[in-house]
Parts: sequence; C-alpha cells; structure tokens
Amino acid sequence: MEFTEQLLRDSNAVQKWAMQSLFTQLDSLCEGAIAVDRHARVVWINEKYVKTLGLNSAEEALGREIEEIIPTSLMRRVVETGQPILLDIMEFGNQSFVVTRMPMRNAAGEVIGAIGFVLYDRLQYLKPLVEKFGRHQADFVAARRKLAEHRRPKYTLASFVGGSPACLELKRQARRAAEHDTTVLLLGETGTGKELLAHAIHAASSRAAKPFIGVNMAAVPENLLESEFFGAAPGAYTGADRKGREGKFLLADGGTLFLDEVGDMPYQLQAKLLRVLQEQEVEPLGSNRVIKVDVRVIAATSVDLKRLVAEGTFRSDLFYRLNVLPIAIPPLRERLADLELLCEQILETISERTGLPRREITPTAIAMLATYDWPGNVRELRNVLEQVALLSDNIRLTAEDFTTIVPPAGSSRRDGSGQAVRRYDDALVDFERGLIQSALSAAGGKVEQAAHLLDVSRAALYKKIKKLGL
Repeated sequence: MEFTEQLLRDSNAVQKWAMQSLFTQLDSLCEGAIAVDRHARVVWINEKYVKTLGLNSAEEALGREIEEIIPTSLMRRVVETGQPILLDIMEFGNQSFVVTRMPMRNAAGEVIGAIGFVLYDRLQYLKPLVEKFGRHQADFVAARRKLAEHRRPKYTLASFVGGSPACLELKRQARRAAEHDTTVLLLGETGTGKELLAHAIHAASSRAAKPFIGVNMAAVPENLLESEFFGAAPGAYTGADRKGREGKFLLADGGTLFLDEVGDMPYQLQAKLLRVLQEQEVEPLGSNRVIKVDVRVIAATSVDLKRLVAEGTFRSDLFYRLNVLPIAIPPLRERLADLELLCEQILETISERTGLPRREITPTAIAMLATYDWPGNVRELRNVLEQVALLSDNIRLTAEDFTTIVPPAGSSRRDGSGQAVRRYDDALVDFERGLIQSALSAAGGKVEQAAHLLDVSRAALYKKIKKLGL
C-alpha cells in the first residue's frame, strides 16, 4: 500500500528508482556489460566483461571503437537507429552469448549512446531456450564457421590504422558506403589501401557473409579478361576447360566484386561490363544462356578516370555508372599524424610473420620519416620498415637506422640527370603556409583581418589554416 501511495505521489522518483534497480540487477546477474557513446566508442565496461573478452584492463577498451573490441557487435546499429535489440545471439571467438542492447537517451530524448548486457547462462528462464537452440544449432554453427573461414573478409575498418581527422572521415564515409548497397569508386594513389578499404566495406555490409571476389585489371591478360569476368561455356575457345568456367560475377553472386585498377580495363570490355552493371545478368563466353546475378561492385583506380574519359580511352557512361559513391583515400603525406600508429602496427605484423624481435620506433625516427614524401604510401612504408627490421640489430629504431633506406627530405622526385627536383605541390604548400603565417602575424592573429589582407573570404582562410595545420 505504501509503495502504491508513493507511486501516486511521485511517479518520476519511482521510475528512477526502478531503472536504477534494474541496472544494478542486470549488472550483477549478467556475464558482462559495456556502454558506448554516440560515436560507438567504448565509455564504460565492467570487470566481468574485461575478463570475458580477454582484456588486461578496462582502460585497454576505453575510447576505442566498439568493433575493435568486439568485431561482431551491433551496438553501433543501436546508436544509429535508436532502436533496441532486446534479445540476440552474439558470437565472440568460439563462444556464443545471449545479449541485449538498448539505446541511452538524454533528457531531451536524444540518443547519446548505447548499453549492452551479456545474459547467457545467468538468467534461468533463458536456459531452456538456449539449450534447445544449441541442440539444433551446433552442427549448423560448425558448418557456418568452416564456410566463413573461406569467405571471411581479410580486413575490417579496424584494420585501417589511424586516428587522424582525415582517417576518421574516411572511415565514416566507408561505413556510410557499407550501409547502402550501391556501386562504390575508391580513388587514391598506389599503396594507400584501396583493397583493404574495399574488404572493410564488404565486411561491414549486409553482404558480409557472402563472397568477396577481387580482380586486378592490370594483372589479367587482355585475351582472358572476358572469360575471367563472365565465364565460358565448355569448349568456348581453344584451351577452354571442358567443364566450362564460372566467371568472377558468378563467383561473387550475392556478395561483392572488387575491380582493382579499373582504369586499365580494355575499351571493348567496358560496354559489356556496363551492361552487366545495369541489367545484373551475364552471358558466359560461347553460350546463349543469360544468367541473373546479384553483385555489388566496388571499383578502385589510381588514375584520373575523368582524364581518361576526356582522352577517349574510358567510356563516359561506365564512369558515371561506377562513380555513384566516390571515396577519396588520402595519401600518407596528408595523414602523417597516423605515421606512428602505422609503424607500430606494421612492425608488430613483421615480427609475427618473420619471427624477428619486436621493434620499437623512436620519436626521432618518426620525425625523420615524416619529412619524406612517401610516393608509394603505406605500401612503401611497410617495405621500408621490413628492410630496416632485417638490416638493423637495434630493438629501438632511431633516425640513423633509416638514413640509408629513406631518401632525404624533398628528394623523392628527380630529373633526368638524377638531380634532386622539388615537387611543385610541396613548394606550393610551403609558399601558402608562409604567406598565411605572415598575414596572421601582420593581423595580430585575427583571422578576419588576415583574410582581408589576403583578399580571400574568412571561410576560405579557415579551411586553408586547417588544411595546413597552422
């Protein structure tokens, strides 16, 4: 009776008391609990979950994106949709957990994060359900895991190392691309990680359980490209397989087809690719049979396709069909803030793969590497670090370890006589930086006044200041 009277007097107080009691009970009964902010970054994790996930401490998880800790987590979906996932089975390693996930809102009703609880084997009424499910699922899960080993994407977004603004924006665009089942065009210099990002987009998409098939246009002989793409009927050409051949589109059915260096595609093949993209059907070479396919295409190029269109070597209609959702991957020189993280990750990988001692990179080495232009981007960085790991006996790598491998600053481009020639872009950046610094100094640090002196808009100057890191 007293509880009812209090409820009538102050329902808000009782609601808060009930919610606090519910949280306390869930926290004590569950196998683990974790909370993320509106960006799906971990902000809290209880000690039981730290042990369950095999972490050394809670601090190891805080501030990291939830997928870096739990690759199969759906907490980001809860944050983005504001909808709870009240009962779900989540796989982590060789374990399966019954979990519940709920959005967290502020007083205005806005989603500010999400909280999740692992319920498995604690709430007694779930045991019969889980046991029954387990009996029917055991063989299926084993088969699915075996199949997943062949289909699992090599990389996820967590594999794209970096926390710079440029890298975070790239990951945001990649997640957005994963949500929409449309054609993506990855633009970037060689070695920037276009294939890695393609794998990551596939892994974060609804097609993740289906095949990811890659084709490097520059690596396939031109006379085999058509059969490579569309397949071939038995005996379609001299030397063809008697059983026929499935093309990449059929192999990727239901999943993703990655076309690397699409700018190298022969002109005569481009019209056939355009038709497949538009009609979602293929006709194997030497066959009159038309086969329907369901394929999401991610294309990548390190060349300017617009220039190729203007030159008449790339079809404009195919370019527009591929350029539905373009994503530009910044070169390494534009995200040098990620250099230290990249070096640490690459050195760890080298150590695991070669059995060499784990090397550390010193601030002097990072400073020295930051002066280089990195025309080969992350691929070149990986090559340099592997050379140093093989040649140096030092556990802590300093600038001296790199002097014979990395060219001095400003010498990554040379003229025909071998003389060092400074890149136009580098000189232009230095000129802009000096000009803006002079204007800001003359204006006493006031951006609006400096913009007036330079005869540019304040917005344009702010963009330049941010881009140049002033």
